Amino acid sequence: MPTQTLSDVSSPEAVLSFHDVTVGYGNRIILQSITMQVKRGQVVAVIGGSGSGKTTLLRAATGQIPIQQGELSAFGQPLDTHDSRRLYEQRQRMGVLFQQGALFTDLDVFENVAFPLREHAQLSESEVRERVLSKLQDVGLRGAAHLKTSEISGGMARRVALARAIVLEPELIFYDEPFAGLDPISLGVIAQLIRSMSQTLGCGALLITHDLEESFAIADQVYLLGRGSLVAAGTPQALQASTDPFVVQFLKGQPDGPVAFHYPETAAFQEWLARQQGGQS
Repeated sequence: MPTQTLSDVSSPEAVLSFHDVTVGYGNRIILQSITMQVKRGQVVAVIGGSGSGKTTLLRAATGQIPIQQGELSAFGQPLDTHDSRRLYEQRQRMGVLFQQGALFTDLDVFENVAFPLREHAQLSESEVRERVLSKLQDVGLRGAAHLKTSEISGGMARRVALARAIVLEPELIFYDEPFAGLDPISLGVIAQLIRSMSQTLGCGALLITHDLEESFAIADQVYLLGRGSLVAAGTPQALQASTDPFVVQFLKGQPDGPVAFHYPETAAFQEWLARQQGGQS
């Protein structure tokens, strides 16, 4: 796997940088030696199997959990979970598209998108209206502003959530499984919106995803997590051309390989089995 130097990760264009980061929960290490970055205008996909640490990486990137080792920065400043004021300021420059949209069911489409503006921006009602309708126009749903969340489809709900994520015009947007549960048309629409929003806003985009086809179609850089570390990194084309057994198994969905089909029989299992067999004798 190509390595990155600290100078690469500290690029002025980087809105999010990990350098040799270890993260976990207490004494339980989930990921170690993670080095990656997201630049302005760039779409970065983080892929990996279930339990590979994608969600943990996202929690660290948004300051929900502290890192245990290494350097993590956002917008050129350390992302310090102990400095609540700085963390709040950095989070205001971020947007998040949650996996299921997380819309407020008691608010209509317009008010869902307007919510961050009312909470964090000092705008007049006319300015709020103009900004919200503009963002809904960007995702093709200006005409749905008056609808209740119960009156829109799952694909539309995901687009409303995207409009809400960009309404404060963030410099970095996180997408948590943005393609999950969508029909092919809605999936394609969301994928192209992610790409176009990054270019229009000049923001960085970090995708946590299982969907290889759509993410590879729009990503500039892909990071593959596995076995508690960063297994591979590069362009989609580079990963597709890789001969690394782990990469090949993951991309082709092979049931056996470096990630074994059979769960390993540990000493604890052997002790349990002996007790079971002893009880039957």
